Amino acid sequence: MIGILGGSGLYGLPIDEIKEIVMDTPFGPPSGPIIKGKLGGKTVHFLARHGPGHTVSPSEINYRANIYAMKSLGVSQLLSFQAVGSLKEELRPRDIVIPDQVIDRTRGRTSTFFQGGIVAHVGFADPFCKHLSEILFEASAEDHRTHKGGTYLVMEGPAFSTRAESHLYRSWGADIIGMTCLPEAKLAREAEICYGAVSTVTDYDVWKEEDVSVEMIISNIKANEDAVIDIVMKVVPRLEAPGRCSCNSAMAGAVITSTDSIPEDKRKDYELLIGKYL
Repeated sequence: MIGILGGSGLYGLPIDEIKEIVMDTPFGPPSGPIIKGKLGGKTVHFLARHGPGHTVSPSEINYRANIYAMKSLGVSQLLSFQAVGSLKEELRPRDIVIPDQVIDRTRGRTSTFFQGGIVAHVGFADPFCKHLSEILFEASAEDHRTHKGGTYLVMEGPAFSTRAESHLYRSWGADIIGMTCLPEAKLAREAEICYGAVSTVTDYDVWKEEDVSVEMIISNIKANEDAVIDIVMKVVPRLEAPGRCSCNSAMAGAVITSTDSIPEDKRKDYELLIGKYL
């Protein structure tokens, strides 16, 4: 099963046999209905992370519900698409980056499923599935200017960076900046889902002394729509059952709480995530 997280630019995907799924989770409802259908001969599940009509801000997204919903539908490989700003001269607007690292500058977002009586520490040294990222890069690079690897700095938003912040992030060696990759990637790892990101560059943030405007970003997002759909159409048929990576066993040994100390109500909620380890 393949999941796709993105924005309105993916509504043009030629998905057949569409079924709209409205669901709830132990962590609340996801951003909106999940669109299930066939693409390239395979079952896909698409979710607009900002909700229908882009009504949910990055800080308000129920990331836990989104990932849990995908997991409950059997998704094992998740393609995540995000618009980002560039912190490097060579990463030009309308370029595509397949990041391999993240820096977390969010605050106030719940970044784990495990709390309230159950503690787990998952490995996150390499935030993205290397195997899935390689497939994404190869597909994107066939027809689009694509950069392999890069550090994605995730800011809280919804306001854009100050100039001082933008220069600071460049001094840290960050390559791109956006608002939605975390805690999404962390939760996907806890859910043992292979997670790969496709970041489409819309602007140079403000380090180049040019103000970032919503109009500029939307213009470049629209320009990138065809590329994003093209990447999805190429990648989906190439995906095979996961197993070439350790994502599907990421939680092995991660739960620190003793089994007999886990509250009974939590056991039911977490059966989907770690039942095989309890």
